[in-house]
This record gives sequence, C-alpha cells and structure tokens, in this order.
Amino acid sequence: MTTPISPLSGAGGLSGLTGLTSTPATTDATGTTGSGFASVLGGVVDNLSGLQNTANTLAVKAVTGDLTDIHQATLAATRAQVTMDLVSAVRNKGVDAFNSIMNMQA
Repeated sequence: MTTPISPLSGAGGLSGLTGLTSTPATTDATGTTGSGFASVLGGVVDNLSGLQNTANTLAVKAVTGDLTDIHQATLAATRAQVTMDLVSAVRNKGVDAFNSIMNMQA
C-alpha cells in the first residue's frame, strides 16, 4: 500500500528572489537583442545583500537576547546561505560558458 506524499507547505520556490522577473527584450546599436541581464544580476546581488544583512541583524538580536523566536534567525541565515549558493552556482556556470566560448576554434 502506498501513501500519498503531501506537498510542502511554506516552500515558495524562488519567489523570495527579487530581480528575476522577465524584462522585455531590447535592441542595442549593434542590432543584438538583450533582456537586461546586467540589471537582473544586479537585482539578485542586491537581494542577496539584503538577506545577509537581515540574517546578521537577527543573529545579533539572538545573541543579545532581544529575539524571542530563534527560528527567525535560523530561517534568515538559511535563506541567505541558499541564495548565496544559487548566486555562486550561476556565476560558476557563467564562467564555464565564457571559458568554453573562448576555447572554441574558428
């Protein structure tokens, strides 16, 4: 007999990351199309910085005894760590892609 697996409650996926909305494609002077990758990347880095600041603030409150629910600090620290891992993985894939392109022979 199999038991059904219930969905995770409270797991919102990547909804906490700002700056990941799709932007309309624009054409620059060279005729190439871009979707504002630099602005999206900047938004994600700003969001990461905000998450790390929140985690640090809550950690200080937890140490000083001003935080009544330690789970808030734990969740904030985990959220910042997972986001940092995601940004690092995207960076690594970007560097790998750049290196692959540079190693191509014409």
